[in-house]
Amino acid sequence: MALFGRRRHMALFMALLLAVPACGIAAALAGQPEPKGKAVMAWHVTISPSWFDPSTAPPQITPFGMLYAIHDALVRPYPGQKMGPSLAEKWEESEDGKTYTFTLRQGLTFHNGDPLTADDVKFSFDRYKGAGASILHDHVEAVEIVDPRLVRFHLKEAWPDFMTFLGTTATAAGIVVPKHYIEQVGDDGFKKHPVGAGPYKFASTKPGIEVVLEANPGYWRRVPSVKTLVMRSVPEATTRALMVKTGEADIGYVLDGPDAQSLKGVPGVQIVASKHASIFWIEFAKQWDMKSPWHDPRVRLAANYALNRKEISEAACLSFCPPAGVIVPRVMDFALQVDALPYDLPKARQLLAEAGFPNGFDAGEFSAIPGFPTVADAVVNDLNAAGIRVRQRQMERAAFYANWQDKKLPGLYMVASGNSGNAASRVDAFIYSKGAYANGGYPDIDELFLAQAKERDVAKREAMLHKIQQLTIDRVMFAPVMDLRALMAIGPRVTKHTITDVWMSPFPSYEDMEIKD
Repeated sequence: MALFGRRRHMALFMALLLAVPACGIAAALAGQPEPKGKAVMAWHVTISPSWFDPSTAPPQITPFGMLYAIHDALVRPYPGQKMGPSLAEKWEESEDGKTYTFTLRQGLTFHNGDPLTADDVKFSFDRYKGAGASILHDHVEAVEIVDPRLVRFHLKEAWPDFMTFLGTTATAAGIVVPKHYIEQVGDDGFKKHPVGAGPYKFASTKPGIEVVLEANPGYWRRVPSVKTLVMRSVPEATTRALMVKTGEADIGYVLDGPDAQSLKGVPGVQIVASKHASIFWIEFAKQWDMKSPWHDPRVRLAANYALNRKEISEAACLSFCPPAGVIVPRVMDFALQVDALPYDLPKARQLLAEAGFPNGFDAGEFSAIPGFPTVADAVVNDLNAAGIRVRQRQMERAAFYANWQDKKLPGLYMVASGNSGNAASRVDAFIYSKGAYANGGYPDIDELFLAQAKERDVAKREAMLHKIQQLTIDRVMFAPVMDLRALMAIGPRVTKHTITDVWMSPFPSYEDMEIKD
């Protein structure tokens, strides 16, 4: 009985401890206007239920358009903050760089009313297996729950990029999900009805068609202005443009160049180019296979000279997309600022002839990340014109991602990645031989990558990361195409769209959006 009494007393104490500060959040939000109205977002892809769960997020920015609506993170980018305190009101790094301590805000709760505590933080991190999971779990020795509001990450050694991987869209490892709820419903149940701590609550879904979200009036940062968000899957770009033109959608995501051009001059409609860290490039997956034509760097270089990047940018994104010379976006920290190779069709054909293909060769199937048909068509046309004969293979986005991760795409394919972070996070995923999406690598590049991860001197790190990027150019590991500036169509009902307000994100700051009633 005495033991039962002590447990009951402790439970009551913890309930009071968590409930009292909640009044503070409620008081801080009191007096803010009630959410009103409905905004429809026309997505450029079919929304995947896997995007409700941050634990499996791929190295892409697209899932964050859903994740940051439903969920929240210890630290994340939002207007005015490149890496701002969110669920954690503050964090501290130890002098030796091996310990990071996060203090949670008082009175945090999930959408179902469960308190959000350090236990949920540890659970979410341990459960995480998405992009960057390997490097994060390799560096983090332990996650210590100090008390319900205090959680401490112990690293095996100093790692300057810990906060980059945890606190930006480089990964979704910093997003916190409810431990008890997931233990009750399981992973599949969580994907069917996600519960988070973000500005919007999950209301309903029609798989493959739309997701409906309702404003969370208790969100710590502010009460969202828009009451209902409808996230609608509209993979056809022309349809998205028409929906914005007719008022059926308030924002049309990622328009193709011709469709964005068709909206110019339409009263009340704006075209806004994103500022996020996205880039298109071609992968030569068979370059390490000595029997493949792609093993010859002259063939890979020919593919690079075959690309008319300037015309691709003009056609696909109204010239907003700068031609790229390396696969690390130029807006990232430690990115090597280098010009793209010029378009030179005679040079491409000469290189193919020198490699033993005077009449070109059949390169088989070519897959391109879905949602960007003009870019894909232009790349295919340019490669074929040079004599690199390819056949485009169409694929649904979810299938493309799955095959990409499992390394089951054809030997030649085009990808795009828009996660933030810095050059090191891009190297980890795509250039380091053990990266989740790397098809191969080189020992000297691997050594440089591992060395820079321990280097706390910024100038020395930058030099090593620049050298890695230059080596990818020298060895023609990829064919960079162009930095992506997504063209977003804004309808006349939107009075504050917040596109470009979030650092390196193409999506709105949902809680800050405003529309006409």
